[in-house]
Amino acid sequence: MLIAGRYQLNTTIGRGAMGEVWRAYDQMLGRPVAVKVLLDRNADPTADSRFRLEAQTAGRLHHPHVVGVLDFGEHEGRLFLVMELVEGDSLARVLADDGPLPAEQVAAIAAQAAAGLAVAHEQGIVHRDIKPGNLLLDTNGTLKIGDFGIARFMDDPSGALTATGQIVGTSLYIAPERALGKPAGPASDVYSLGCVLYQLLTGRPPFRADSPIAILHQHLDATPVPPRELGAALPPAFENFLLGLLAKRPEDRPTARQAADWFATGAWRGRPEPLPAAAPVPAAAPIPVPAPAPQSPIPPRTKGAATTYKLPSALPGHRAARPRSSSGNRRARPSLRTFVAGRPRAVGLIAAALLFLTAMYVGMSVFSPDSSSAETPQETGRSSPATPTP
Repeated sequence: MLIAGRYQLNTTIGRGAMGEVWRAYDQMLGRPVAVKVLLDRNADPTADSRFRLEAQTAGRLHHPHVVGVLDFGEHEGRLFLVMELVEGDSLARVLADDGPLPAEQVAAIAAQAAAGLAVAHEQGIVHRDIKPGNLLLDTNGTLKIGDFGIARFMDDPSGALTATGQIVGTSLYIAPERALGKPAGPASDVYSLGCVLYQLLTGRPPFRADSPIAILHQHLDATPVPPRELGAALPPAFENFLLGLLAKRPEDRPTARQAADWFATGAWRGRPEPLPAAAPVPAAAPIPVPAPAPQSPIPPRTKGAATTYKLPSALPGHRAARPRSSSGNRRARPSLRTFVAGRPRAVGLIAAALLFLTAMYVGMSVFSPDSSSAETPQETGRSSPATPTP
């Protein structure tokens, strides 16, 4: 089938709610392209407007990680959108074929997807449907974000083109604020990207239930199981940042630009930052040591002899401490021996006085009149009996 006289449709490579995607060839420029054709304009009254919105939205984005829009038109009553052809599979097909991916590959996908979202957000565009099926990997491993079919302009609330209260998007990857019916913002795309990365690491989305309503309640209230508890081999830094992408409040999540830079710089490995070189420690100033006081020489000891040294009774300029009695604060009284020994002159005077009194007493006893003879001896020669001297 030839569309618009230049796009030759060859094989179908995808089909969605709004249309189908064909592998085609641009005969005018001689290159392969992808052509998305709107299926039935009558099935959904907003399909025409949403299809045009997708063309306008993607047409404003020119980035290596966003599928570029090349042309838009109508052929035989059917709208078509010409995009660059991505040779490869979507992440949904990769998960189905290979299961969980290693942390190194998931980090590379995260950096590229976040960079593409950052460009869209800077242009005022919210994707609103980030999921594995809309993230494409080419043969070189380059990721591209596609399908801006339900994207909206942040400065145009009517860009969603949905009825009031209707939730647009996939429940497995929808942000909590959108589950409450609030408008989608850039943080909503970041949350959805976190859900995709979680599934790439563990093989399952963070929340599962039997009905979409039950899944929405889990997005609002439940805490996701840390991926490492499910067997995912990834550094703790990666896990902590991923759980930050899944924060319940939009203001607690990093921006798409911050996430892109964080993954691109390898911070997800959790390598410590290099420490600054230690500043040299200044040498301490030498402490002056006073010269030792001169000491008298110590005589050498002779073998077998003991040498006695006399210690000073008190240091110069200090009074010797007086002895204290055992009663504590009472002063000790000197003994008689201390009194006598301390006063040799007084002792001599007392001894002389005692000797004088003793001599006087003896003399009085000898020369007393009661002790003399009553009679003088006669010259007759007879001796009278002697009177004993007392």
